[in-house]
Amino acid sequence: MVDSPAGVVEAAFQHYMAQDRDAAFPLYADDFSFTSPQDDHIDKAAFFERCFPTAGRLKEQRLLHITPADEELVFAYYAYELKTGERHHNVEAITVRGGLIREVQVFFGGTV
Repeated sequence: MVDSPAGVVEAAFQHYMAQDRDAAFPLYADDFSFTSPQDDHIDKAAFFERCFPTAGRLKEQRLLHITPADEELVFAYYAYELKTGERHHNVEAITVRGGLIREVQVFFGGTV
């Protein structure tokens, strides 16, 4: 059982990299919303169809910092390397309420 918003976020990242959809899916609220420079407020079904399967293009992903901002908001700063060799850093603002991820806003960083 995950006992904090930061723990929920860390578990979600682990399940994403392992591509364990069955473990990840229950961590997200039914009214979940995902926004990135490529997606505008997509719902849970669209997120799991379009975004969740993308871990296969990664060579590695490392969570560098998980920082709680308040009781619900967590910032996740991470680095990843694509199989092409490109490296990037991103930040996600993740709202966790009642033990469920309600919203993710992704801010793309540049190539490292």
